[in-house]
Amino acid sequence: QVQLVESGGGLVQAGGSLRLSCAASGRTFSSNAMAWFRQAPGKAREFVARISWSGDNIGYADSVKGRFTISRDNAKNTVYLQMNNLEPEDTAVYYCAAGSRIATSRFQYDYWGQGTQVTVSS
Repeated sequence: QVQLVESGGGLVQAGGSLRLSCAASGRTFSSNAMAWFRQAPGKAREFVARISWSGDNIGYADSVKGRFTISRDNAKNTVYLQMNNLEPEDTAVYYCAAGSRIATSRFQYDYWGQGTQVTVSS
């Protein structure tokens, strides 16, 4: 069992930066693949970034590649999403997720946080 709590969301102007954190509890965090998803109003939840348990397998959605960076610190049971050069289109609720296998599909992840709101003004 893994519990996830996101933080770091907020309101930022276009071109600004935010760093999201996802604190995990549970013994199996270091063996889980982790990912970030986001959901804008009226839209489906979409993949943003993923990272393997070891941190050596990382992937991004095309829409955030070059602007966002996912990382993890297994000693702190935390995964991060550094978001730079934010755009209004990045406005959404951001969720972290944990699963036994690294994937881009939300259906492959077993545990979810409650989400944190990111709003980018133009």
